[in-house]
Amino acid sequence: MLRTHTCGELRIQDVGKKVILAGWIDRIRDLGGVKFIMLRDRYGLTQVVLSSESQVELRRESVVQIEGVVRERPKETINRDLPTGEVEVVAEKITVFSSPIRDLPFYPGETKLPSEDVRLRYRYIDLRRKEAMDKIIVRHNVAQAVRNYLSSQGFVEVETPFLTKSTPEGARDFLVPSRLKPGTFYALPQSPQLFKQLLMVSGLDRYFQIVRCFRDEDLRADRQPEFTQIDIEMSFNTREDVLQVTESMLRHVFKQVLGLELSGKLDRLTYDYCMNTYGSDKPDRRLGMEFKDVSDCFKDANYHIVSNVLIQGGVVKGFAINDFSEKMTRKLADELDEVAKSLGLGGIMWFAVDQNDTLRGSALKHLEKNYKEIMEKLSMRAKDVFILAVGRNSSVNIVLGEIRKILGERFFSHLKTGFDVFWVIDFPMFEYSEEENRFVAQHHPFTMPNLEDLEKYKDSDLSKIRAQSYDIVINGFEVGSGSVRIHNAELQREVFKLMQLSEEEIRIKFGFLLEAFQYGAPPHGGIALGLDRLVAIICNVSSIRDVIAFPKTSSGVCPLTGAPDVVNERQLKEFKIKVGGD
Repeated sequence: MLRTHTCGELRIQDVGKKVILAGWIDRIRDLGGVKFIMLRDRYGLTQVVLSSESQVELRRESVVQIEGVVRERPKETINRDLPTGEVEVVAEKITVFSSPIRDLPFYPGETKLPSEDVRLRYRYIDLRRKEAMDKIIVRHNVAQAVRNYLSSQGFVEVETPFLTKSTPEGARDFLVPSRLKPGTFYALPQSPQLFKQLLMVSGLDRYFQIVRCFRDEDLRADRQPEFTQIDIEMSFNTREDVLQVTESMLRHVFKQVLGLELSGKLDRLTYDYCMNTYGSDKPDRRLGMEFKDVSDCFKDANYHIVSNVLIQGGVVKGFAINDFSEKMTRKLADELDEVAKSLGLGGIMWFAVDQNDTLRGSALKHLEKNYKEIMEKLSMRAKDVFILAVGRNSSVNIVLGEIRKILGERFFSHLKTGFDVFWVIDFPMFEYSEEENRFVAQHHPFTMPNLEDLEKYKDSDLSKIRAQSYDIVINGFEVGSGSVRIHNAELQREVFKLMQLSEEEIRIKFGFLLEAFQYGAPPHGGIALGLDRLVAIICNVSSIRDVIAFPKTSSGVCPLTGAPDVVNERQLKEFKIKVGGD
């Protein structure tokens, strides 16, 4: 070994030992007769003392080996902020493994960092920072805890293919041309969905995989073209069985990684409840601001805009914001009004209760007869604000949900502490796609529908059919999604036909799955959790890029390698591909 100890290991009890350390030179202090260097590796920092006789040329970020003796630091120089701060190593020999030939674009120890683009371009330097490296180590710890827990419960980790068949029901596939069969393409998997269901048909009743997946879609802070998910499938189970296994796994992860106990059984909220109460199927409940229907308070209001909406079956809903009247300015109100208009409503109404019950806000002459009733219904106090929207219930929910999100991000980040973990269940099975002019699966087409709903609505309104699906939500993010699966070939075929897939499309895309079901498939279900998102939440960072070793930018580019990039003409000829314009 080229070292006997790491740079974060030495303590007062090691005084007098002869040791060998290796790492990067973080800082150099030259006091004339003596030099002090701070040696760094991923485990920590150790101060090294060089005598004035040392003739070795050293630069910051040089990689060196230090042989020397541990001694106690003078009392006045002890660094209580470092675990190694009571000792230092007096160097007897220095070996330089490598040294920078030019100044680094930035130095890991600097407090002021360059832009994210620069840090990603030189990610190998960025990862030398403790804050960056620690997130990668947390990711390892989470993955290890997942593997240990699921293995202890009888799950078997199985690798599924990366080169598979394109079945574009959802996001776009990444396609890989086949050289041996020109004109044909593999697809990189968006998930191992079909393979894990086939494993259930094979009799492997408990499967998991920490697996790389690929989706060619527009990117956001919480999306990457390649991402990692914790994939789980199990046979002979109900929905509750999957929920219990997932809950227990998350409890194990939080306990092992953070030393934190998740309290009690996780709440199970329906999709309809979440949309009607928060305007989102993944709400951050830590913000409060639950919606209340105050339509009754406007039954006799002489305000035709509201009365016309109520006559047509619409609603008046809103939410209270405690102690917010001083922040509710006309400028903010106008901004929120524009948000509502951009989402299809005519705007918002609002009122603030200032000191001494003084009322101000929009449409006051129409609210003066109603605001006290609203205040009483909502237990509002002086300095509270109430924001209302009027229209169809679904539209009102969307508008209020967006406004709640904007206010939460801007004014209530201090409430975003701890972990709010719960389930959302009973999602719609289908949603209408304006782009495709047909109903598509909201989750995926292999989800078991609520059979009573299917029978009742399959010939009328598909949007009313609920799915046996479920999402796990943490702090306002959907971290995992799953369902009980269809295991009957005829039922699966019926669902495909409700989505207006032709027999030919069904045969080409999913024939192998339907054939497998004909040979005996057990009831089964599962879930996939986003490892990147879960680790980001545990690390309390907003972007999953922070917890991925070599992430892409929001435009899908790797600044480090320059991917994606052009390929040469010879490669294109091998695949019989021509690159041209539109």
